[in-house]
Amino acid sequence: MRRASPADVSSLVYLMAEFYAESGYELDRENARQSFAALLADEHLGAVWMLQSDGPETEVEPAGPLVLTLRYAMEYGGMIACLDDLYVRPPFRNRGLATEALADAKQYCLEAGVRAMTVEVSPGNTPAQKVYRRAGYADLPDRQLLALPLAPPAHFE
Repeated sequence: MRRASPADVSSLVYLMAEFYAESGYELDRENARQSFAALLADEHLGAVWMLQSDGPETEVEPAGPLVLTLRYAMEYGGMIACLDDLYVRPPFRNRGLATEALADAKQYCLEAGVRAMTVEVSPGNTPAQKVYRRAGYADLPDRQLLALPLAPPAHFE
């Protein structure tokens, strides 16, 4: 895994479109481009990494992105991180890349003084839930995620 840079925006948008397509959504590519550019330009907003895997003839191939955003939380008295997106392309699954990426993101957060990490996962996405639970994420029985959209999502149904 390596930290993404502004030069990676096109690749990140491509990977995000592939990720959204798996759920039957079409990505608003311009919105995604602007979002990645903003996030990569301001480390106070979070960080993005490119998961990588050796390909044929030791060529490094992009295996997917990990997007981590930051916010202040009164409950924890400091910054918390939201694992906003983690996607591993189908040819690279079941190789431990997601597990390794989650461990690296956790280490980044510990070093940055982040006090908690959260992730949002679809109820029907059992494979992702297993990966997150193995990494230590747990359901919070006294919490439920609610949202009030103030702008359209970055995907189309």
